[in-house]
Amino acid sequence: MALRKFYNEIKGLKVKEFPNHVKPMLSLNYVKKSVQRGMDNYHAKYIETSLVDPVYHVCFGGMVLSYFLALPEERRHLEHQQHAKDHGGH
Repeated sequence: MALRKFYNEIKGLKVKEFPNHVKPMLSLNYVKKSVQRGMDNYHAKYIETSLVDPVYHVCFGGMVLSYFLALPEERRHLEHQQHAKDHGGH
């Protein structure tokens, strides 16, 4: 949704106008306001309505986070396994 809005904003711009349009969006203040607006929208949509969805979001978010934290160890393990296989190890 946000990407579609951004695309619609920039599709009529010329290439020289693009940096001046995007530059304010890269400021720290703009990012803070965007995050705050997103948190306010989330709070209004899920927290105030007493839905169970935030519990699911925490559970699935924790699963994804743990997967990404374990990924480097798994890759090292698979590389070691492949190396042992290539060199006649166990």
